[in-house]
Amino acid sequence: MKRALLPLILFLVLAGFLAVGLNRDPRQVPSPFIGKPAPAFNLPQLAEPGLRFSPQDLRGQVWLLNVWASWCVACRAEHPLLVQLAQQGLVPLYGLNYKDQRDDALAWLQRFGNPYKFSLSDTAGLVGIDYGVYGVPETFVIDKRGVVRHKHIGPVTAEALQDTILPLVEKLRRDDV
Repeated sequence: MKRALLPLILFLVLAGFLAVGLNRDPRQVPSPFIGKPAPAFNLPQLAEPGLRFSPQDLRGQVWLLNVWASWCVACRAEHPLLVQLAQQGLVPLYGLNYKDQRDDALAWLQRFGNPYKFSLSDTAGLVGIDYGVYGVPETFVIDKRGVVRHKHIGPVTAEALQDTILPLVEKLRRDDV
């Protein structure tokens, strides 16, 4: 009798784990980078590959890093909001073009508008891996000291901007370094 109950017990335990996992919001995946220095990199700019960029170049500024790709459907959904944000000039926005072809990315920005101060080319996706990117789009808020303060998974929405990202940017700007 005991042997017959063992498969039932194992099934119930596995079903419990599955039920918990299915009820979690994938956008709420905690990032191990929050409160830690943003991973260092040195990448070529998408539009001008001869020019390179490192997060060290923005020390002393609060800025956003948006991970995007021309093949990303969700990136298209958030893009008009990012263009509007850039026009308002509320916070510097930099792009990390992830696992994309340069010509495709440039054509996409030409077609839909370019909200970025500039985008960086992460063709191999190695910097995305360093940042713990699960999928595009993802957006990081980075403070004056180069520390990741927030990670937004999925398309940025007007609510996320107004309720979380922009208030955090303002708070970080006021904080002394």
